[in-house]
Amino acid sequence: ELPPSEFMQVADSTWLVLSVVSNGREPPGCQATGVTKIARSVIAPLAEHHVSVLMLSTYQTDFILVRERDLPVVIDTLAGEFDIYKEESGECVPVTCDDVSNGFLKPKPAASPTLHPVQSPQTRFCVLTVAPDTLPAIATMLIDVLFYSHSPPWDAATSSQDLDSITFFSFSLIEGYISIVMDAETQKRFPSDLLLTSSTGELWRMVRIGGQPLGFDECGIVAQIAEPLAAADISAYYISTFNFDHALVPEEGIAEVIQLLQQRQESSR
Repeated sequence: ELPPSEFMQVADSTWLVLSVVSNGREPPGCQATGVTKIARSVIAPLAEHHVSVLMLSTYQTDFILVRERDLPVVIDTLAGEFDIYKEESGECVPVTCDDVSNGFLKPKPAASPTLHPVQSPQTRFCVLTVAPDTLPAIATMLIDVLFYSHSPPWDAATSSQDLDSITFFSFSLIEGYISIVMDAETQKRFPSDLLLTSSTGELWRMVRIGGQPLGFDECGIVAQIAEPLAAADISAYYISTFNFDHALVPEEGIAEVIQLLQQRQESSR
């Protein structure tokens, strides 16, 4: 419904949303949350079959976006592990491989994906939610943070390899559920009694993937982060954006995460 604009870039593909409601073949003792809990059962198999994915972790759950044209590959890849349903008129209807095949040939596994550099700014983040009926009370503050209190876009060509800080604010509204990611300093600008977080109130550190904008055609970017974290049973929220991917991990585990990711990069050389 948005009018065309020279100031707006739109990806060529149409994307469909997958919501995973079980952990598939993750081990029973797995305590990780976020993208790591579906790394082995969803993220890794899709990467092996050259399916590009975008990821959106929220306060409530995780969503995977796949290109509409890749749906037959997605269903063929995941059907052995999951019961797959599509929503029709508000009801969940079972989907089988025959429903979407139409001459589809099972793809060959893709070549090993490029491992992108990762950076970890010192900024500390909060993962929050807001009760929908209290949203009007913070609407003005949200608009100010989203549109007026931001820094200019980060320039990869002129910045150092390690980011000291990063400006990042994510707001999602999905089926009435609100999820917000903001840095700890920005959180102080909001009424503390309206922003809800976990009982522990833990803070998160970011791992940013990519030294240059990633694009949409490359596969295995999410798996680059999710697989080693899943192996170490480390929780992570993952947010794909138009230019870069971002993973949020518990603050106390950031040193271990960076070490794991660096070891993965070194072993692939």
